[in-house]
Amino acid sequence: MAKSRPSPRRGRAPQARANRHAGPPGAIPRLSEDDLLEMAADAPDILVLILDGVQDPHNLGACLRTADAAGVSAVVIPKHHAVAVTETVVRIACGAAESVPVVQVTNLARCLDRLKDEAGLRVVGAADEADGGLHETDLTGPLAFAMGAEGAGLRRLTREKCDALVSIPMLGEVECLNVSNATAVCLFEAVRQRLTGG
Repeated sequence: MAKSRPSPRRGRAPQARANRHAGPPGAIPRLSEDDLLEMAADAPDILVLILDGVQDPHNLGACLRTADAAGVSAVVIPKHHAVAVTETVVRIACGAAESVPVVQVTNLARCLDRLKDEAGLRVVGAADEADGGLHETDLTGPLAFAMGAEGAGLRRLTREKCDALVSIPMLGEVECLNVSNATAVCLFEAVRQRLTGG
């Protein structure tokens, strides 16, 4: 039987490293669905990120970080069947969880309808099998960009609510990108178009 090496911490309780990215409780900005619609009414070029059922807290944190960098006004997530903003999400987001408001909605399809009908946003969804290309689609103006869950992609009802579905050109052997990588590609194509006028 091999002897275990003595630990210099013997007798002390293990201590977690401090999370310098986690703010005090309640520091995460939240919006209601109505708050989001009010915000959209006052922002002619609003960009909203819709995450349809993302399960991994690391992916949600990375998406929040990208959303902050791309100037997204809010991130919408479902209350059910999706990861919430946890301490892990806050840590991975590296400060973005405190700067980008999160809107948790009970009914994502209804929220998309309201964004379209009441606030005039177009909804564009990312789907691997979509006919439209990301770079050929107009991503200027008031826009909600919908990204699907890991593996499953966008749910059927979410797809049906999209005004357009786009795919990211894939030139290698892999079929698709991780949702946080795909979110970065899609959001920054919208940023590019907005900065260059199309």
